[in-house]
Amino acid sequence: MSLFGDPLRRFFYSPAIYNTPPGSTGTALIDWFESPNAHIFKINVPGYSKEDIKVQVEDGNILVIKAELGGKDDDHYYSKGKDKDFVWHVAERKTFGKGDFTREIELPEDVKVEQIKAQVENGVLTVVVPKDTTPKPSKVRNINVTSKL
Repeated sequence: MSLFGDPLRRFFYSPAIYNTPPGSTGTALIDWFESPNAHIFKINVPGYSKEDIKVQVEDGNILVIKAELGGKDDDHYYSKGKDKDFVWHVAERKTFGKGDFTREIELPEDVKVEQIKAQVENGVLTVVVPKDTTPKPSKVRNINVTSKL
């Protein structure tokens, strides 16, 4: 099967989109695993609260995860020139800029989009996408054969 016909295509070819300057480290590292009843996504979102995160389904089967800090941070520590007594030695925890990100994942066909649930706890967003385990009717379609088209 071609990768371009696979639901994972968007996951691999549309990596996290960050609104941070070059050289910044972003968040949103993701694990995607599957149980018999659901697809489960775990996304690293340290520093984001549930109010900062938006999870939605677009175009019927695209799971979109967005987070926006909206410029809130420890401004008095990170702002340039506010306190001349601070000397920075290392700044790895701060993503300069707004720290926004977006992840898009094309969901498989066998999911119950209306029953998706999301929870954020201890810097990890968990999104549970239940599977539709009801048997599908056969997709056999008879085509009438004629002598002329």
